[in-house]
Amino acid sequence: MSTVQPKSEQLKKAVKWISEKRKENPDINLTKLVDQAGFQFDLSPKDSQFLLRLVRDDDSQNSA
Repeated sequence: MSTVQPKSEQLKKAVKWISEKRKENPDINLTKLVDQAGFQFDLSPKDSQFLLRLVRDDDSQNSA
C-alpha cells in the first residue's frame, strides 16, 4: 500500500519528473507531458494548470 503524500510533495516530484523527461526529449509536447504527470502524481486540475504554466514559462525563458 502506498503512503499518501501532501499535494505539494507530489507537485515537486512532478516538476522533477518533467525536467528529466525534457532532458531526454527536448521536443516533447508539454501539454501531453503535463497530462501524464498529472495522472502519474495524482495532481488536481488546479495543480496541473499551475504545472503547465510553470513549464511553459520556463520554456519561453530558455528560448529567449
